[in-house]
Amino acid sequence: MAISQVNDANFADETSKGLVLADFWATWCGPCKMMAPVLEEVDSELADNLKIVKLDVDENQATASKYGVMSIPTMFLFKDGEVVDKVVGFQPKEALAERIKQHIG
Repeated sequence: MAISQVNDANFADETSKGLVLADFWATWCGPCKMMAPVLEEVDSELADNLKIVKLDVDENQATASKYGVMSIPTMFLFKDGEVVDKVVGFQPKEALAERIKQHIG
């Protein structure tokens, strides 16, 4: 499944079903750019069990504020609409995949 962009209007709907990793990022953020290929790899490995969405915090401040995002990248893992994990900062693929795998099944 491809990584999709979400916004304030559709964020709740896009994270309401199944396991969803929401990446809060911005175009000017260096560590966010470093995270992009990691997320692509995680998406290809866990596509059967996980959906990944990206939310640009500059364009969608209401959602970023609702979740208290103070630094980016911040990633929230949602399971059926509920936050089950949160990761702040750059993460190597193995570390991120392990945290996600704890919530699969």
